[in-house]
Amino acid sequence: MFMNYPESDPAGQLRATAFRQELEKRGWVVGRNLQIDYHWGTGDADFIRSAIEQLVRPPPDVILANGDASARDAQLTTRTIPVIFIAGADPVASGYVQSLARPGGNVTGFTVLEPSLGPKLLELLKEIAPRVSSVEVMFNPDNPGNRQLSDAAAAANLGVEIIATPVREPADIDAAMTKLGGEPDPGLIVLPDPGTNSYRKLIVELAARYQLPAIHALRSAAVDGALMSYGVDLPDLFRQAATYVDRILRGEKPADLPVQQPTKFELVINLKTAKALGIAVPPMLLSRADEVIE
Repeated sequence: MFMNYPESDPAGQLRATAFRQELEKRGWVVGRNLQIDYHWGTGDADFIRSAIEQLVRPPPDVILANGDASARDAQLTTRTIPVIFIAGADPVASGYVQSLARPGGNVTGFTVLEPSLGPKLLELLKEIAPRVSSVEVMFNPDNPGNRQLSDAAAAANLGVEIIATPVREPADIDAAMTKLGGEPDPGLIVLPDPGTNSYRKLIVELAARYQLPAIHALRSAAVDGALMSYGVDLPDLFRQAATYVDRILRGEKPADLPVQQPTKFELVINLKTAKALGIAVPPMLLSRADEVIE
């Protein structure tokens, strides 16, 4: 099981726990009839490739690959071991599967790619901070799903200037946000990516320093102090992935398990951060929130 998070990251632990608990509901108990080998960490392509190669020696019954790079490398490494991915890329365009309904090979899974997410993040940011006139869309340029969401946000006609900003490392983030802090009425959108999310505390700290209203696509950022988040309920995807592991362990084939697209999204608002930014959250927006952090 490749987890695209540092082992110390609470967000990664939450997803791993959701996965294990769902398996336990289906009769699979670690130490009794199940063994889960975790490979934690974020890194470059060489790190991920090495981790996937370790996963297949000796060959497991199933591989869970979290993230686009691990899904791609798992497919390239084995054509026989069942692979379940949780990734943001288009699995058909990326060549993981033949079609969403009939994957056709040893790979299936769950995509977090929802093209409407880009414009929705911009819409919510404007709703909570209507004076925003220039918005930086921070994304990982190596993540094809991020590119698609960034383009979709840029295409939305909401009367703001969109600054598409690729970042890979903390230095990129620092430089981008320092520049954004000098813009008139700036705002920030952070797209969903495991690598970018691993730097979320830095992004939150810089947003506070420059008084930037920011919306992230991952809940963990709002928990860590971002103004708000809206995106796919990732622990729910890990629970769904556990149902596919159960079905495969009981004899079904990945080729016959359709790729699932996200259906459950969550809106989180951090009122403490809103107060620090001098933002009065509109009551209608507050009433729609799935979680309010005070």
